Amino acid sequence: MLEEELVQLVNKVTSEKCEKQHIEIKKAAGGTPLKLYDTLSSFSNQRGGGTIVFGIDEDAGFTVTGVYDAQDLQKKVMEQSLQMEPVVRPLFTVAKIKESFVVSAEISECDIYDKPCFYKGTGRLRGSYIRVGDSDQPMTEYEIYSYEVFKRRIHDELRIDDRATYENLPKDNVTEYLIKLRRQKQNLVNLEDGRLLESQGICQNYVPTLAGLMLLGEYPQEFFPQLGVTAMVVQGKEIGELGDDGERFVDNKRIEGTIPQMLEGTLAFVRRNMKVKTIITEEGVRSDKPEYPIKAVREIILNALIHRDYSVHTDRSPIRLVMYEDRLELENPGGLYGRITVDDLGKVSADTRNPYLAGALEIMIDTENRFSGIPTIEAELKKAGMPAPVFIDRRGVFKVIFYKKAAAQSKDVDLEQEIRNYCITPRSREELAERFGFHAPTYFIKTYVSPMLEAGKIKMTIPDKPKSKFQKYYS
Repeated sequence: MLEEELVQLVNKVTSEKCEKQHIEIKKAAGGTPLKLYDTLSSFSNQRGGGTIVFGIDEDAGFTVTGVYDAQDLQKKVMEQSLQMEPVVRPLFTVAKIKESFVVSAEISECDIYDKPCFYKGTGRLRGSYIRVGDSDQPMTEYEIYSYEVFKRRIHDELRIDDRATYENLPKDNVTEYLIKLRRQKQNLVNLEDGRLLESQGICQNYVPTLAGLMLLGEYPQEFFPQLGVTAMVVQGKEIGELGDDGERFVDNKRIEGTIPQMLEGTLAFVRRNMKVKTIITEEGVRSDKPEYPIKAVREIILNALIHRDYSVHTDRSPIRLVMYEDRLELENPGGLYGRITVDDLGKVSADTRNPYLAGALEIMIDTENRFSGIPTIEAELKKAGMPAPVFIDRRGVFKVIFYKKAAAQSKDVDLEQEIRNYCITPRSREELAERFGFHAPTYFIKTYVSPMLEAGKIKMTIPDKPKSKFQKYYS
């Protein structure tokens, strides 16, 4: 970062009087903070990294106190950085504000194959941190495991339950699957049944895997009781709101079975509980307009069933679908897998958490395993006149939200005016997203702020650098 950018950052911090997801403040007037390991770890493990700013006293109301010695501070910070695994390489900047010097240390995000970055003095399990808001939080065992799964290519879908036997796979299910498989993969025609099932991850020595049970099993939940879908329709816009007769749920169902059965069962639940508008044209042609496009709903349910985490860390957590007055939410255990980010969805080839499940379902049913699922969802919502889907990825959970057309339209009108009112004072991306209850700043800017910029209703403080981390928006 340039000196003038550091000055801008310090002015921003002292004005807003708070730390951020990517900004940590340290005093350092009397010496280098002794334990920076938590922040070095959390920023290294965070998408986009982060910046530590030395020379601001949070306890004194975020006033600039300066650092004791800029040169020695950089040396001491580097010494602590060398105690991390992998070693952290901060990029330092020094700037003078009035009569004091402030120092910034930019911490780059680690490559995913090096994560989690941790303090060697306490080890991987106790020394790995993640940034949550303005604080450094210890990583959970599952968060650490999720990196190991990707790096070591562990396939939890292939694990075995000792109670399961080949008899738990109905013969008709296996026969039908093998017929479809041989029809679509001619090179496998001559393989013996057992060898063929093993090559596709269905069995190991005629013992069914988790994938085999979830695809072809008689009743998979006999062995994995929570690997299902909980679906509910609630009153109002939040869980807990009551209807006229004091009821909390309009409908509530637990959906079990194989993945194809749960897909159809969950789709049937949504169909049963959403309104359908019937339109008759002047020519007498009738067409039905559902609240949510069925093809898009099918895609998010199928994606959740295929790509959820099936490890022992999450197999007690079902997929959850909730239909509110103004939206539909689908949440599945296991955040985004591997290198992909929310911004990449539908644009690049994604790492596949469960390749055997995905491959088998391509044989069994019509799936979108060629990276067209997300574009299909977006296209269907756009065709229905609905806003783009909201994707949220945080701490081991991935959520998709569809907003209803009417609710979204009225919400957009009100929200636009609220944004203009809030931006009388220039606001950052993070401030805007947090103020209006959106967990993903990128989605909020793209969906709501960018159209207002194009219409000239708000402006950027740094128009020549639209992607600047110091960018703000004002009306």
